[in-house]
Amino acid sequence: MFGRRDSRQTQRALRYFKERRVEVSLVDVAVRPPAPTELRRFIGRFGASAMLDTSSRLYRGQGLAYLRMDEAEMADRLLAEPRLLRLPLVRMGEQASVGVDEQAWRRWLLEDGGRLGAAAPSRP
Repeated sequence: MFGRRDSRQTQRALRYFKERRVEVSLVDVAVRPPAPTELRRFIGRFGASAMLDTSSRLYRGQGLAYLRMDEAEMADRLLAEPRLLRLPLVRMGEQASVGVDEQAWRRWLLEDGGRLGAAAPSRP
């Protein structure tokens, strides 16, 4: 899971998995941003516009709401400035989500058949 320790959304995701005894590994993007290849995987799957945190101070501060950007320009901004990411970015095997998506997480756990209990290996 990619997120920020001080982010309410990230804390909500961590709590969701902890309550279900699923171990997760948190990569704090404030300390270590996602590798460009990892971020490109998320962008390829969801699109840059879905990953842009339009409620962030940085987004508003840079006036990005008033700019017209295509997906490639948005992707470049996200790669250059991880603080613009909508967090958390959660990956579990081949599954992935952007932001708090409890329905997707619930579906992943059901599809997994409960094998992701407390003894499950953590996946970033």
